[in-house]
Amino acid sequence: MTTGDDRSDPHDLAGRRVLVTGGAGVIAGEMLQLLAQQGATVLSVDRLPLPIAPPPGVTHHVADLAEADLRPIADFGPSLVMHLAATFERSIETPEFWPQNWSDNVVATHRLLELAAGLGGVEAFVFASSYLIYRPDQYLLAEPAADGIALAETAAIGPRNLCGSAKLYGEAELEFAAEVLGGTFRTVSARIFRVYGRGSRDVVSRWVRAALRGDEIELYHPENRFDYIYSRDVADGLVRMALDGRAQGVINLGSGRSRTVGDVVTAIEAATERRMRVREGVVDEPYEASRADVTRLRDRLAWTPPTTLEAGVARLVEHEERMSA
Repeated sequence: MTTGDDRSDPHDLAGRRVLVTGGAGVIAGEMLQLLAQQGATVLSVDRLPLPIAPPPGVTHHVADLAEADLRPIADFGPSLVMHLAATFERSIETPEFWPQNWSDNVVATHRLLELAAGLGGVEAFVFASSYLIYRPDQYLLAEPAADGIALAETAAIGPRNLCGSAKLYGEAELEFAAEVLGGTFRTVSARIFRVYGRGSRDVVSRWVRAALRGDEIELYHPENRFDYIYSRDVADGLVRMALDGRAQGVINLGSGRSRTVGDVVTAIEAATERRMRVREGVVDEPYEASRADVTRLRDRLAWTPPTTLEAGVARLVEHEERMSA
């Protein structure tokens, strides 16, 4: 097992043609670097430009997958499809999210899968799904828990919100393509847990930036437990799923560890060497205590995400300090 950001995949990516959707996102940014380091030829697609210049071997195409002509993707001829493009609202979904969810999370996935099914040469289609698919009454509790509830891939399904519903539909389409259409490529639905990473809008990154500025944060239910997974580990795991023939169907992608919100604050304070200004908010909501059961991930890939919360937060702090210098 390898550790840190300087990892290499045991498979050879030199010369492989890889499509990465959602290329301007945090996970995709890590993936583009990883693929470039391993010699892949990459087409990145997003309706936004990349936040930084693409690494060698990566071409970025600005397009909305729900509406755009997909011929540039067909002409590229990918052998691996990494479908990361999605729209999220992590708290309360607003009315404006209804059409965004349909377009970005349903239509785009359908069009891309339909294209891949009609292309020759696609070997694997990896779909970035979500743990929001699992029925929430399994991990939302009336009282704080001492550990997270381990959610296996066989846990009860009941999407938590619109995004979770769209991800479940995407998984169903992948299954349909593989079993009913007789698709010639392997499909993987990676149910990703709580992602944080460099340059992200996730709560861990926002709190790191707040700590460095000396801003106050509002903290609700510090006892809540989540499975935090560093974005580089997500990218690494998804690439491994694309390359390893043992990876097929639904696979959880999380750290397998449950950490409290309070642990996040402690890790930020340790990495920044400063006390955070925290105001505890009051909310009448259940407590969350979730984590991934990573048995299938470990069995299929002989790998689990190595980055601890403390190590990941330290990398966020280093990144933010470098960006503000």
